[in-house]
Amino acid sequence: MGTLRAVALFVLTLSFLTFVALFGRLPALRNTPIGFVHRLIWIHIPNFAQRIDIILTGGRGSRAGARFSHYLLYQKHPLVLIFFLGLLTGSSALLLPVIWPRLSASLRFPVVLLLPLPYIFTYLCVYPPTPFSPHITPTTLSSHLTHYPYDYTLYHDFRPPCRTCLKPKPPRSKHCNLCGTCVARADHHCVWVNNCLGRGNYKFFLLLLLTSSVTIAYGAYIAWAALAPDVTRICVAMASRRSRLRDGRNMFESFIPAFALQRFRAAALGLSIAVDVGGLRVTGVGLLAVLTAPLPLGLLVYHVRLIHAGTTTNESSKWADLGEDMREGIVFVARVRKELRWGSVEDEDDERGRWKGEWVRTEGEEGTGRDEITDVEDSSEEGSSDDGASANNQVSHRRLLKRQKAAWPLGPRQVAIRCVSGLLPDELPPELADLVEPGTWQRCWKLVDVDNIYDLGFWDNLSEFLLH
Repeated sequence: MGTLRAVALFVLTLSFLTFVALFGRLPALRNTPIGFVHRLIWIHIPNFAQRIDIILTGGRGSRAGARFSHYLLYQKHPLVLIFFLGLLTGSSALLLPVIWPRLSASLRFPVVLLLPLPYIFTYLCVYPPTPFSPHITPTTLSSHLTHYPYDYTLYHDFRPPCRTCLKPKPPRSKHCNLCGTCVARADHHCVWVNNCLGRGNYKFFLLLLLTSSVTIAYGAYIAWAALAPDVTRICVAMASRRSRLRDGRNMFESFIPAFALQRFRAAALGLSIAVDVGGLRVTGVGLLAVLTAPLPLGLLVYHVRLIHAGTTTNESSKWADLGEDMREGIVFVARVRKELRWGSVEDEDDERGRWKGEWVRTEGEEGTGRDEITDVEDSSEEGSSDDGASANNQVSHRRLLKRQKAAWPLGPRQVAIRCVSGLLPDELPPELADLVEPGTWQRCWKLVDVDNIYDLGFWDNLSEFLLH
């Protein structure tokens, strides 16, 4: 049992730390024990170690550690990618040579089919073909500007260009400091593939999660299939020699119902025998596969949930921040002028009284209705006072809207701004005033009252994410 305990403890610890590393920074887990453990590992323990180092070495160790952590966290490097592929390759190399002779042809064929897929999709995430690259270049900027319309809640076309790239920022894009460029429909920078995920290669990331989950789960299955005959034979032989299991219960077993205690003991005995029969190469790798398969599967479920909401990881964080600002009462919204809107429900707001003093959600009208929303920009501080420049911007703005209308079925519905003082300014920038209908400004308190024009419904969202 000592070997079993050591293997189980190692696998559980590795799985838990991997889970914390993957999910600890998600907004949904920010105030949970997982988020606390993530902050403990990445913030509190390093800070405590830094104080001890200052006392012992005058801070020399902390400076070296800071340089190394800066390289790990804030520079593009392949260390995590090497770890991921090394773990997959090493586990396969340990497991397959031992169990391959014991597998039937029907069990061998899926191995040949599944094992290359994580490597293929990892490569496509890291080195996507040019048409699938999420990075915005000068040659692709004009096309990226027309893929999505500005919603004027999260993304505004009258904002200054990217301070690093010095280029206009297309809707749903974000500048990545690690990659050094803006990313179209940015989701996040994934350290597991050492690249940004966005429009183009995001589909390969979803397929990587799916194939990794299936491959790891199948690895656990064939490990058990190879061990099951020997484990069953030994268990039957032991049961025939002694038709008893220990009747006395320890403190842990006293909490287990009597009907489940025998199964629990049998499972523990079977696992112990599997460790003795298969050793670390079979049982250890199989147990690691059992505990790690839910990790990519859980991440895949999270991204499917984002697709259902019509958002990205980047936008979900922005929606969460917007919800906090709404609860503080500093978010104001106004209706976009009719000539700038398009979509199947654009003309129904007047009859429903949505913009007549308060928000009214009635039957047939759809909004986000979810907690994933994007960032609101303080557009009241941006804009040009030059009338000539404003007129030119309006002309180019209308031309851009026509191109966006041809590419996306829903147009902007409202303009949202954040006023830190909690009061709407007496005068708004001309770029902003040109967008909204006069007299429609009102304070917004709930995310459900703001439409997400990027949410077309689950199947349309899924099609958009998989095809582009």
